Amino acid sequence: MDENYRHCEALVRTADKDRFLATLFAPADKRGPLFALYAFNAEIASVRDRAREPMPGEIRLQWWRDVINGERTGEAAANPIAAALSEIIARFSLPEQRLLDLIEAHAFDLYDDPMPTFDALEGYVRRTSAAMFDLAAQICGGRTEEASERVGVAHGITALLRSFALNASRRQLFVPIEALDDMTAPGHIFAGHSSPGLVAALGTLRKRARESLAVFEAQLPQLPVATLPAFLPVALVPGYLTAMEQPGYDPFKTAVEVPQWRRQWALWRAARQWSRVMRR
Repeated sequence: MDENYRHCEALVRTADKDRFLATLFAPADKRGPLFALYAFNAEIASVRDRAREPMPGEIRLQWWRDVINGERTGEAAANPIAAALSEIIARFSLPEQRLLDLIEAHAFDLYDDPMPTFDALEGYVRRTSAAMFDLAAQICGGRTEEASERVGVAHGITALLRSFALNASRRQLFVPIEALDDMTAPGHIFAGHSSPGLVAALGTLRKRARESLAVFEAQLPQLPVATLPAFLPVALVPGYLTAMEQPGYDPFKTAVEVPQWRRQWALWRAARQWSRVMRR
């Protein structure tokens, strides 16, 4: 693994521990490219945190668009994540438009507009979370767009539910407005006030995540076993959803975490079970 891949691995280990752990199940020659993809994802997903204001964030996202479009070659070569990303795009013939769509979707993060509808939310997670699974599956040796869409919805919604308190604290709302009743205004949520309407809306999102996960699991026999490492992160979704369904769960205060040993065990168990049913 070259230095650029090692840099990406270190970043993913810190920024996206679940994907880091899942990637350890991949063949050695696939780990570096997967870390490069996930490091790019972490870089784009964290632009709001680092930019603070929309305009610097837009400038940073445009820089990444230019890199993917083959511009800024000198700057990209000096950036370990950009250099590694450029390499895997060429090596695995990754569709550049999928990466550009991911950047475009994350531009939504820079602003405080609430998510309006369920359709808008699913479009967002398809272009972000689902794209990651589809591109990772391609690196591992297969294209599985339908399965990636289902698993991306499950994983993406769960990730947004886990970050609900953080997002609310900075006046971001990914819970669709159409899911909230008349008594639950975004302003109340930003002030940290729960309500029966909010609780019901969060429950609806958890239900949708579980439904998408069930569809994916039914598709496992049709999926090539080579793509298993790409999909493994979704094996952690049930644990997070269960944590959010415990009595006393407060979306504003309860940290939605699962001990690392439980996550490692869940990944190991899923790898064993899925490898028995996936297509060879």
